[in-house]
Amino acid sequence: MDEELLQQIEQAIDYKFHDRDLLVRAFTHSSSVDNRLLSNERLEFLGDSILAVVICQSLYEQFPSYLEGDLTKIKSMLVSRRTCARVAKELGLHEHLKVGKGMVNSRSLSGSLAAGVLEAVIAVIYIDGGFEAARTFLLSCFAEMIEQANREQTQDNFKSLLQQYAQQEFSVTPGYVLLDEKGPDHDKCFETQVAIRDRHFPSAWGTNKKEAEQKAAFNALVELGVIEET
Repeated sequence: MDEELLQQIEQAIDYKFHDRDLLVRAFTHSSSVDNRLLSNERLEFLGDSILAVVICQSLYEQFPSYLEGDLTKIKSMLVSRRTCARVAKELGLHEHLKVGKGMVNSRSLSGSLAAGVLEAVIAVIYIDGGFEAARTFLLSCFAEMIEQANREQTQDNFKSLLQQYAQQEFSVTPGYVLLDEKGPDHDKCFETQVAIRDRHFPSAWGTNKKEAEQKAAFNALVELGVIEET
């Protein structure tokens, strides 16, 4: 890589390297070298782990009312190969990847290879500048997507939304009361009601307990004025 190209990459990722050999390695695919140890494969491995740690920490701190399952769903989307490839393409990183002749026109350049480049870049920033440098880079790339994922998560997850609201406004966690169940064992339906402290909200029926709780949470959110009934 020449000086101009290295500067373009540094500008795109908003980080200036002390050791630019690391940056060159991050953009070297195994198909372009005889020894795979000279490629970015090992860097991808490291970068993938750093990405997971930063995203997990960010989600844990930003969404204190989310349960493990909610956090896991958002994290899985954010650290996926598809999302990493999207970030790499937005930064134009895939355009600078050095590949073998047979892969120049490969579709994977905008897919899995692009994702790998991002992971490698995460790793070399970490090696060159430490964890905080890598964290700053990642949050600048993923902040908007974290908020988007949160909106998508809560849009149809009324239990999570109600839990957030109740903890913020009342400093309590909502309770779910099973009021009734009907039908044979193979085809039961359940009636559930939300209780927040001494206040009880309109009940709802569902074909299983989870569905009934979601519907009951929706009723509570409507009565609290958090969302409008559609």
